[in-house]
Amino acid sequence: MHRVRDGDRRRRRAPRIPGLTRWLLVRGRGDRPLDRVVSAEDIKAHSSTRRPSVATGDAAILYASVWQCVFGVVEVTGPLEHDPERERWAWRFGISPLVVVDDLDRAPPVEAAGIFPSSIWRHSYIRLTDEQFETARRLIERAA
Repeated sequence: MHRVRDGDRRRRRAPRIPGLTRWLLVRGRGDRPLDRVVSAEDIKAHSSTRRPSVATGDAAILYASVWQCVFGVVEVTGPLEHDPERERWAWRFGISPLVVVDDLDRAPPVEAAGIFPSSIWRHSYIRLTDEQFETARRLIERAA
């Protein structure tokens, strides 16, 4: 389990840790779905077409869109970067995996966390409630 150091508490937004925002990060698309086997070592960054509101220290759940399951808990570790040469996926930020289900066949369905695919459609990230995040985190930890 990831622990927060005292010096980090000021920059996080959550009831327990002021400043922590919780996200769902959408991975894979219909034309490029994720492979069934997931390697935590390959999870290093997330990209978005629109400028995301994420900040270093935020927490996120990884969602495999084609598989419609949640499979990882990550922390945003890098600054937001913009590549003006790119039309799509021009925004990028570093992430570090905390817990990952390495086989998507064992990953829990996104609905089990109270998140419905219709609310995710056409987004690369959405904000989660504390309850959605904690439920997804527990499901992922059990499956991992």
